[in-house]
Amino acid sequence: MKKRIAILGSTGSIGTQALEVVKAHPDSLEVEVLTAHCNADLLIQQALEYKPNSVVIGAEKLYHKVSEALQPHDIKVYAGEDSISQIVESNEIDIVLAAIVGFAGLKSTLKAIEAKKTIALANKETMVVAGQLVTKLAQENAVNILPVDSEHSAIFQCLVGEFHNPVEKIYLTASGGPFRGKDREFLAKVTKQDALKHPNWEMGKKITIDSATLINKGLEVIEAKWLFALKPEQIDIIIHPQSIIHSLVQFQDGSMKAQMGLPDMKLPIQYAFTYPYRFKTDYPRFNFMDYPQLSFEKPDTATFAGLNLAFEAMRKNGNMPCILNAANEVAVHAFLQDKIGFLQITDVIEACMQKISFVAEPSLEDYIQTDHETRIISNELINNISN
Repeated sequence: MKKRIAILGSTGSIGTQALEVVKAHPDSLEVEVLTAHCNADLLIQQALEYKPNSVVIGAEKLYHKVSEALQPHDIKVYAGEDSISQIVESNEIDIVLAAIVGFAGLKSTLKAIEAKKTIALANKETMVVAGQLVTKLAQENAVNILPVDSEHSAIFQCLVGEFHNPVEKIYLTASGGPFRGKDREFLAKVTKQDALKHPNWEMGKKITIDSATLINKGLEVIEAKWLFALKPEQIDIIIHPQSIIHSLVQFQDGSMKAQMGLPDMKLPIQYAFTYPYRFKTDYPRFNFMDYPQLSFEKPDTATFAGLNLAFEAMRKNGNMPCILNAANEVAVHAFLQDKIGFLQITDVIEACMQKISFVAEPSLEDYIQTDHETRIISNELINNISN
């Protein structure tokens, strides 16, 4: 039987690549639901091509535009953020691809878990913000969370067949981004155009900036802690500029497993959709002769201070990762609008982590309140900087 997929955030980078994966395997995968926040034109185009049962446009003001375009094609149209959370409860859905960027993706992911849907998780912020809550809910509902991030997918693939063997350590690899080897004096002058030129991966703007600051790797560290039930001291980062080894697992006997391949997000997306099977693809193959040397370095945490902030948030736990995430989302948005400089992204995050009240055992309401408060404080800090 075909797996019926709901793609939350279908107009983003992960969503559009997920649709390419579905298109390549029409006998095994089909789209049941598509959602977007405000890109109505692309959502309409996707719906006309993939013929889902339903679509949801988050921005309610765009409902009539989407509805009028799709009404002749017998595609149901809903609007509003609450509708995105409600649609995942449909009995016609087998897998929910959580690809809404940022904190905004948390509520719909929780609803999908409660509805006992398999989760293909591309929204790392869900685990960063509320990892304890998400993993507990997944266990209670016997729901599989299949990681889509290339690094976490790599770890998951290395653990297949090894779940009874204790993990000693995992190594998340990072390309180092476009500013690898640069100092803070250089970073003080970089523009958003510079930061958006990732050397290896094709991604959306927010995650590309996160990769340039290395905050993305910090978020992945926190995500890995919850996905694989690890302690902070069991997680390390290695800079690997070629992005061929996507991550490694070291077991208690000292042996290591690595997952390798050319950088292409469609591979981990497809693995999450087809697990436990591997479907044939026509993607380019890795050739060792094209990469006679694979190199590795320690991350420069003095220059890229966001990594230390992420490890600090992970160790402190509670609502601290939520503060880190919200401040980062606001600061990256401000950087993309030329309101602050590149180095000031981490300045804003650090100030918020110091200012906002710590909650050791947060509830969902605490997470929501922390996120709201952090965004207010972040914007105040940014206004002070830009004025």
